[in-house]
Amino acid sequence: VQLQASGGGYVQAGGSLRLSCAASGRTFTNWVMGWFRQTPGKEREFVASITWNWGSTNYADSVKGRFTISRDSAKNTVYLQMNSLKPEDTAVYYCAAQRGSSNSYNFWGQGTQVTVSS
Repeated sequence: VQLQASGGGYVQAGGSLRLSCAASGRTFTNWVMGWFRQTPGKEREFVASITWNWGSTNYADSVKGRFTISRDSAKNTVYLQMNSLKPEDTAVYYCAAQRGSSNSYNFWGQGTQVTVSS
């Protein structure tokens, strides 16, 4: 399994970015796809997840109402639309994939930097 994240960048507070995660190497039926983020000196934290089959979503409280996770099954791609960005959203963002039978994420992509200026 390979996960390729892209779409990070520099944006002013209140702006928007859309991250993409292109997944390859197998079909992802029954898998869960997630986005995490990490800042220096802090642990990686959960941002959002989506089930591949049904599109059920889950969000961290800190991003609810601002971020939207979605997937395009035809393109094997997961997106994270980030609106109303805040400086505290600045982090390296990672996409991850979890087998349906697993209780942890099994595969990780490389990170993409998101920087939000005040």
